[in-house]
Amino acid sequence: MADQKVLHARDTISGQEGRAYATINGNAEEMFYVKKLEAKVEKEKAEIKALGRRGTQSKAKGWKGTGSMTIYYMTTLFRQMMNEYMVSGKDTYFDITVTNEDPSSSVGMQTVIIKNVNLDSVIMASLDTGSDTLEEEISFTFDGIEIKDKFRAPSMN
Repeated sequence: MADQKVLHARDTISGQEGRAYATINGNAEEMFYVKKLEAKVEKEKAEIKALGRRGTQSKAKGWKGTGSMTIYYMTTLFRQMMNEYMVSGKDTYFDITVTNEDPSSSVGMQTVIIKNVNLDSVIMASLDTGSDTLEEEISFTFDGIEIKDKFRAPSMN
Protein backbone atom coordinates (compact mmCIF):
# COMPACT_ATOMS: atom_id res chain seq x y z
CA MET A 1 0.00 0.00 0.00
CA ALA A 2 1.38 3.41 -0.98
CA ASP A 3 2.02 6.06 1.63
CA GLN A 4 -0.94 8.34 2.05
CA LYS A 5 -0.23 11.99 1.28
CA VAL A 6 -1.02 14.34 4.12
CA LEU A 7 -1.23 18.11 4.14
CA HIS A 8 0.98 19.59 6.83
CA ALA A 9 -0.30 22.81 8.39
CA ARG A 10 3.14 24.39 7.93
CA ASP A 11 2.72 24.16 4.15
CA THR A 12 -0.42 26.29 4.01
CA ILE A 13 0.21 29.88 2.94
CA SER A 14 -0.21 32.66 5.49
CA GLY A 15 -2.30 35.52 4.11
CA GLN A 16 0.15 38.00 5.64
CA GLU A 17 3.18 36.61 3.83
CA GLY A 18 3.20 38.34 0.50
CA ARG A 19 3.78 41.48 -1.52
CA ALA A 20 1.87 43.52 -4.06
CA TYR A 21 3.16 46.11 -6.51
CA ALA A 22 1.25 48.31 -8.92
CA THR A 23 3.05 49.29 -12.12
CA ILE A 24 1.50 52.56 -13.24
CA ASN A 25 2.90 54.45 -16.23
CA GLY A 26 6.16 52.50 -15.85
CA ASN A 27 6.54 53.34 -12.14
CA ALA A 28 6.42 50.59 -9.48
CA GLU A 29 4.34 51.44 -6.40
CA GLU A 30 4.66 49.09 -3.43
CA MET A 31 1.15 48.44 -2.17
CA PHE A 32 2.03 47.97 1.51
CA TYR A 33 -1.38 49.41 2.43
CA VAL A 34 -3.30 46.43 1.00
CA LYS A 35 -5.30 44.53 3.60
CA LYS A 36 -6.99 42.14 1.17
CA LEU A 37 -6.77 41.70 -2.59
CA GLU A 38 -8.66 39.24 -4.75
CA ALA A 39 -8.79 38.92 -8.54
CA LYS A 40 -10.95 36.26 -10.15
CA VAL A 41 -11.92 35.06 -13.60
CA GLU A 42 -15.43 34.01 -14.40
CA LYS A 43 -16.33 32.12 -17.56
CA GLU A 44 -19.12 33.52 -19.68
CA LYS A 45 -21.25 30.66 -20.98
CA ALA A 46 -23.95 30.24 -23.60
CA GLU A 47 -26.87 27.96 -22.86
CA ILE A 48 -27.33 25.34 -25.57
CA LYS A 49 -30.52 23.33 -26.06
CA ALA A 50 -30.44 20.29 -28.32
CA LEU A 51 -33.07 17.98 -29.74
CA GLY A 52 -33.37 14.76 -27.83
CA ARG A 53 -32.04 16.27 -24.58
CA ARG A 54 -34.23 17.71 -21.87
CA GLY A 55 -31.34 19.34 -20.06
CA THR A 56 -29.62 22.55 -20.98
CA GLN A 57 -25.96 22.30 -21.86
CA SER A 58 -23.38 25.03 -21.41
CA LYS A 59 -20.58 26.15 -23.69
CA ALA A 60 -17.85 28.57 -22.67
CA LYS A 61 -17.83 31.66 -24.89
CA GLY A 62 -15.44 33.96 -23.07
CA TRP A 63 -14.38 35.23 -19.67
CA LYS A 64 -14.38 38.33 -17.51
CA GLY A 65 -11.76 39.37 -14.97
CA THR A 66 -12.96 41.21 -11.88
CA GLY A 67 -11.40 42.00 -8.55
CA SER A 68 -11.47 44.00 -5.39
CA MET A 69 -9.04 45.20 -2.80
CA THR A 70 -9.52 46.45 0.69
CA ILE A 71 -6.85 48.96 1.54
CA TYR A 72 -6.06 51.14 4.51
CA TYR A 73 -7.19 54.68 3.73
CA MET A 74 -3.71 56.20 3.52
CA THR A 75 -2.89 56.72 -0.15
CA THR A 76 -4.20 59.34 -2.56
CA LEU A 77 -2.97 57.41 -5.61
CA PHE A 78 -6.30 55.88 -6.65
CA ARG A 79 -8.24 59.09 -5.94
CA GLN A 80 -5.81 60.95 -8.20
CA MET A 81 -6.33 58.39 -10.96
CA MET A 82 -10.11 58.67 -10.69
CA ASN A 83 -9.98 62.46 -10.51
CA GLU A 84 -7.86 62.56 -13.68
CA TYR A 85 -10.54 60.54 -15.45
CA MET A 86 -13.28 62.81 -14.09
CA VAL A 87 -11.51 66.00 -15.21
CA SER A 88 -9.81 65.02 -18.48
CA GLY A 89 -11.43 61.74 -19.53
CA LYS A 90 -7.98 60.09 -19.51
CA ASP A 91 -8.36 56.64 -17.97
CA THR A 92 -5.48 54.73 -16.40
CA TYR A 93 -4.74 51.04 -16.91
CA PHE A 94 -2.03 49.40 -14.83
CA ASP A 95 -0.68 46.01 -13.70
CA ILE A 96 -0.66 44.58 -10.18
CA THR A 97 1.97 41.97 -9.29
CA VAL A 98 0.99 39.75 -6.35
CA THR A 99 3.54 37.41 -4.75
CA ASN A 100 2.58 34.84 -2.11
CA GLU A 101 5.63 33.57 -0.27
CA ASP A 102 5.47 32.01 3.18
CA PRO A 103 9.00 31.07 4.35
CA SER A 104 7.64 28.32 6.62
CA SER A 105 5.99 26.50 3.70
CA SER A 106 7.78 24.05 1.43
CA VAL A 107 5.65 25.03 -1.59
CA GLY A 108 7.76 28.09 -2.39
CA MET A 109 6.20 31.15 -3.94
CA GLN A 110 3.66 32.10 -6.54
CA THR A 111 3.75 35.36 -8.49
CA VAL A 112 0.81 36.46 -10.63
CA ILE A 113 0.65 39.68 -12.65
CA ILE A 114 -2.88 41.02 -13.09
CA LYS A 115 -2.83 42.86 -16.44
CA ASN A 116 -4.58 46.06 -17.49
CA VAL A 117 -6.34 46.75 -14.21
CA ASN A 118 -8.99 49.46 -14.52
CA LEU A 119 -10.72 50.92 -11.47
CA ASP A 120 -14.53 50.74 -11.17
CA SER A 121 -15.10 52.84 -8.08
CA VAL A 122 -13.02 54.76 -5.56
CA ILE A 123 -13.99 56.47 -2.31
CA MET A 124 -13.03 60.11 -2.84
CA ALA A 125 -13.31 61.21 0.82
CA SER A 126 -14.02 59.40 4.08
CA LEU A 127 -14.69 60.04 7.76
CA ASP A 128 -15.87 57.53 10.36
CA THR A 129 -15.84 58.45 14.06
CA GLY A 130 -16.53 54.82 15.00
CA SER A 131 -13.50 53.42 13.21
CA ASP A 132 -10.03 52.90 14.67
CA THR A 133 -8.58 52.72 11.15
CA LEU A 134 -10.14 53.95 7.94
CA GLU A 135 -10.34 51.42 5.12
CA GLU A 136 -11.68 51.56 1.60
CA GLU A 137 -12.93 48.95 -0.84
CA ILE A 138 -11.88 49.40 -4.47
CA SER A 139 -13.36 47.27 -7.25
CA PHE A 140 -11.71 46.77 -10.62
CA THR A 141 -11.68 44.83 -13.85
CA PHE A 142 -8.71 43.35 -15.72
CA ASP A 143 -8.15 41.65 -19.05
CA GLY A 144 -5.27 39.22 -18.54
CA ILE A 145 -2.86 37.55 -16.17
CA GLU A 146 0.66 36.21 -16.32
CA ILE A 147 1.84 33.50 -13.93
CA LYS A 148 5.54 34.16 -13.27
CA ASP A 149 6.28 31.77 -10.39
CA LYS A 150 4.35 28.63 -9.50
CA PHE A 151 3.89 26.85 -6.19
CA ARG A 152 5.69 23.49 -5.92
CA ALA A 153 4.12 20.35 -4.53
CA PRO A 154 4.62 20.23 -0.74
CA SER A 155 7.47 18.15 0.61
CA MET A 156 6.40 14.90 2.18
CA ASN A 157 8.91 15.02 5.03
